Amino acid sequence: MDMSDLTPTVTIPVELEEVKQYRPLSVLAVWAAAAVPMGVLAWVVVPAVAGQGATVSRFAVTLIAALTVGLVWQCVLALSLVAFEQRSLRWAVVRDALWLRAPSDPSGRRGGRLWLWTLAFGLGFMMLQFVPFGLSEPTDRSLGEFLNSPGGQETLHGNWGLFALVCAMMLFNTVAGEELLFRGLLLPRMRGAFGRADWVVNGVLTGLYHLHQPWSIPGATVAGTFLLAYPTRRFRSAWMGIAVHSMQSVFFAALVFMVVIR
Repeated sequence: MDMSDLTPTVTIPVELEEVKQYRPLSVLAVWAAAAVPMGVLAWVVVPAVAGQGATVSRFAVTLIAALTVGLVWQCVLALSLVAFEQRSLRWAVVRDALWLRAPSDPSGRRGGRLWLWTLAFGLGFMMLQFVPFGLSEPTDRSLGEFLNSPGGQETLHGNWGLFALVCAMMLFNTVAGEELLFRGLLLPRMRGAFGRADWVVNGVLTGLYHLHQPWSIPGATVAGTFLLAYPTRRFRSAWMGIAVHSMQSVFFAALVFMVVIR
């Protein structure tokens, strides 16, 4: 990726501050830097490391570890680009650069009851998980199937190390990795390139990013557009997308926890 292409070309006022904008090519470069490694990890690295004829448990654990590495990389990528842009990683700088601030509306209200919108969008996100999109998930790559299988429950029972790994994967998926990159870094910098359709393009890119699990692309596109990117843009806060996305992770972590202590 040509770092010079990330040089801001447009400034757009948002409230009392300016958000530096990326060119379309810059947006696509950041997207590729997140999506391609995840695809390679899932479809090349995992089979190679797990080995031919790997047990369901070995394959699942290898997949979890590999995806965690990819998500950690997204956190590193987001922070590195902020450091390149702002020449600082002080919290006050990172907070504003990645929209890690309380939600606000055009009337000037900030925080408070606006947080309740996360419940509405979160409910929609959870309900969307039950909508069939016509693409079946391979059983050997389904963490849900692994969790419900005898082998999966045996592997997880009392395995606090694996539980910590699962929690790390979820943390970097919905807080410090995927959401931080797509809603915190990219979305605030896309208005100059895509205008008022920036949140739509951001949602589409979120869906297409799922090269590591292509069967989820339709659902991820819908969720990424209307339930993650829209509230983030509407309330100018990456915490909106983080909170909505994290509801799924908290639910799944609770299920894994119950298997671990059973």
